[in-house]
Amino acid sequence: MYDEHIRRSAQRAGVDPISFTHPLEDAILSIFHADAPSPFSVVLTGTAGDGKTYLCHKIWSKIGGDEEEWGSDDIYYQRSTTIGGRRVRVHLIRDLTALPGHDPRGRYADKQELLLLFCQALIHPAADDVFLIAANDGQLIEAWHRLPPSEEVERIRQLFESLLVEDRRETEGTPLKFFNLSRVPCANLFELSLDAFLSHAGWETCASEAGPQAEFFGPLCPIRRNYELLQSPLVKRRLQALFKLCDSNDLHIPIRRILLLLANAVLGHPDVRDHLMQAADIPGIIQRGTTAKASLFNNIFGGNLSETRQESLEVFTYLNRFRIGYETSNRIDNILIFGEADEILRPYFNTLVGSDSFYGADPSYYAAQRAYIEGAEGDEINAGAFLDLLVRQRRRLFFIIPEAQEKELALWELTVFKYAGEYLSRVLRVLESGGKVDRSILARLVRGLNRVFVGMLVSTDRELLLATSFSFSNSKVSQILEDRIPVTPRLNERVELTFEGVKPTLAVQLNDSIRCTWPLNLIRYEFLSRVAEGALPDSFSRECYEDVLAFKSKLLGYLMERRRTDGEGEIGVITFRLMDLDALGNPTDEVVEVRLG
Repeated sequence: MYDEHIRRSAQRAGVDPISFTHPLEDAILSIFHADAPSPFSVVLTGTAGDGKTYLCHKIWSKIGGDEEEWGSDDIYYQRSTTIGGRRVRVHLIRDLTALPGHDPRGRYADKQELLLLFCQALIHPAADDVFLIAANDGQLIEAWHRLPPSEEVERIRQLFESLLVEDRRETEGTPLKFFNLSRVPCANLFELSLDAFLSHAGWETCASEAGPQAEFFGPLCPIRRNYELLQSPLVKRRLQALFKLCDSNDLHIPIRRILLLLANAVLGHPDVRDHLMQAADIPGIIQRGTTAKASLFNNIFGGNLSETRQESLEVFTYLNRFRIGYETSNRIDNILIFGEADEILRPYFNTLVGSDSFYGADPSYYAAQRAYIEGAEGDEINAGAFLDLLVRQRRRLFFIIPEAQEKELALWELTVFKYAGEYLSRVLRVLESGGKVDRSILARLVRGLNRVFVGMLVSTDRELLLATSFSFSNSKVSQILEDRIPVTPRLNERVELTFEGVKPTLAVQLNDSIRCTWPLNLIRYEFLSRVAEGALPDSFSRECYEDVLAFKSKLLGYLMERRRTDGEGEIGVITFRLMDLDALGNPTDEVVEVRLG
């Protein structure tokens, strides 16, 4: 899947590779313009498959590099060009890890010497050497750890680390542009990849060579059906939503894996070679009546692959964290199992299941359904077969339930994140557009925080309760009330939902200068919402519970800072506020003073 291998494969097959303009492409190429303000070195980092080699090739072409030379197996390239009115020598390393210790062509004598030259070019801006280095983020730092220790090496290593951690592209006074490709939202990469995939000229060739019903790309061909489904606006939106939620949970999916997902979605089938359909497979699949196994909706989650193969590919691992196909509701399963026979559920069954002869209620589905309903007790074979079909059908329903029925049929209960739809529409989308999140949502989050912070079924949602135990430890129950932070602004104190960086953030303002922020990803949002509605804090996820307690500790630290700054408290007096709950779950407190001396 590497860029150079793709190009060779495309040439052999006589097709154009799938391509699109990378979101950072214009910004990176502009650095190597002849009329750029001044020469800058560039580091491209990120995970494997983010497009580093692709962008290196674009830059090599930009500065007039030879295509035949690029097509070799070289890792290092060198060329003189004009940038910013100066003649410079560009050193291009398209894979830092694979860079040989000694260049067989004699362009550099030693790898360490070449990297030390790069350090010199960054420390002395007037240098005539410019570097373009592509490296995975961990390997970049590791390479500098291996260099002979010196003040210059340490300075550049610390520069790389700070740019990575702080997600910055440059630092003043250093001629370096640092691009972390993994910071590009995978939702954006998915949209670009999908458009390039669907608009590829090869699909027109498939359509022009379509045969009769039992042949490739005919009306009964599952490859054609999957391609058409992938063009559906509703399917696109649901897929886009999943990728956006992956971004919110800091799960980055690189371009290479997105393209793998799209290919598997259209071509997947568990009964063919490599589990990917070819044109010659189509007549047999139709004849055997196994078209339903090629369902796009199942392939999206790697359902055509073995469990081991699924787990080896992070794109399927991430998407399967939503548990789509395994989470459900009574109503959805009643529609799937009994819908055809039930007068009330029949309209839903006919619209959502019976109307789709490809991946909905085909003969194999009806047969398995009947065997499941009528089967004898202990008939595990028929029961297992139908339960596997239910997984595919739930996945299908997630993508085809109309938006008008999302709430009625509880679409997001088909995932492990039942608040995900609300998070997308009423939090993320609102904040991205500069709006203000509904007060009821903030109130629920505050109630969830209070129940974890205090360890009791607190009902209040108008103020954030900061409580500790006598030992100041993160004990399950904390009854020493340290402070109440109002949700509605009061004397420079408030709790609010804002949009900072690329995700929603819960911000607690303690005074005009002390502010504590907590990125509100989907997992945190789901956890707090469920706790607010009655779930026990440590039953949903121990990790989530500890995460919220860490936020509480951070808040208490800021509170101590405010007290030191403002000089709060009477000298010689220790005051405790013992908290309890009334019958409605509202907090009450009793002040206890201890005078010293």
